[in-house]
Amino acid sequence: MAERLLEVKDLSTQFFTHAGIVKAVNGVSFTLDRNETIGIVGESGSGKTVAALSLKRLLPARPGQVVEGSLMLGARNLRTISDDEMRGVRGNDIAMIFQDPMTSLNPVMKIGKQIAEAITLHQDKSKREAWKMAIDLLARVGIPDAPKRVDQYPFEFSGGMRQRAMIAMAISCNPDILIADEPTTALDVTIQAQIIDVVREMQAQFNSGVILITHDLGVIAEIADKVMVMYGGRTVEYGPVDEIFYNAHHPYTWGLLASLPRLDASEKERLTPIKGQPPNLITLPAGCPFTVRCPYRRDECRDNWPELEIVAAEHGVHCWVPVDERQGLRVELPHFKEPVA
Repeated sequence: MAERLLEVKDLSTQFFTHAGIVKAVNGVSFTLDRNETIGIVGESGSGKTVAALSLKRLLPARPGQVVEGSLMLGARNLRTISDDEMRGVRGNDIAMIFQDPMTSLNPVMKIGKQIAEAITLHQDKSKREAWKMAIDLLARVGIPDAPKRVDQYPFEFSGGMRQRAMIAMAISCNPDILIADEPTTALDVTIQAQIIDVVREMQAQFNSGVILITHDLGVIAEIADKVMVMYGGRTVEYGPVDEIFYNAHHPYTWGLLASLPRLDASEKERLTPIKGQPPNLITLPAGCPFTVRCPYRRDECRDNWPELEIVAAEHGVHCWVPVDERQGLRVELPHFKEPVA
């Protein structure tokens, strides 16, 4: 049986603003085992990054607050441990690759110094030892001529190299959990594939659990074991990657799959968008946040959040549409992932 690294139950995070209470994450639950990758997908504003920042207690101190839920890292609840303990968790037990490496790296500090600083903070290493480790880490993530590159500044690196440097910093303390927030954003397709390969290799080397946040379902199909589909701060569907691609049950998941560009489509075929706009997180309905945009909505959808319905092994969905009706609707959807032999 795989080692359970993280168990999140009923996580709710809110931002208290002058305009009202922003309900960014509402009752999200999931688990992560060693050597497992969970992909979190959903459009901008669905709560993916806020959920990750809640795990690391990196929310803006004044407006942002985890108001409910338990975040169990082994026997430790990350909500209740002291600030000193949490500083030891960050980087050491849970590391994060942020979305934009140019704004995450210090522009006036050499790459090597930034990596070495993370090492000396969490490990009993001298500055000289940490500098040598920084060189080794850069080489390990595929940066050529690492002894020279370690002495350069972020602006001297390309976008892909900066992202590799961020990965090197994240794995510098052999974390149990690696959170990758849109690690392939703004990179060309070739570099995206290389970055995904680096993440996969690092996971295999350190036996880490990975939380991958992305809009790209192609990346999810390539690397994830489980998928959590978020909308309006809620988890609308959750399950093994093949179940989500071949046996999706929520209308929002159908919309995400149908909106992907396809190589087998003709030039005259247009993408199928999800009509409407994302919900206002201050004025969310009591029921399903996808109600307004859902073509299959019914009266109870707006007023009541549906209970979790288990439709297959480890595959759950929150939806009021009867399962037999969903079965008939789902077969019309195209597949975007080759089946596993």
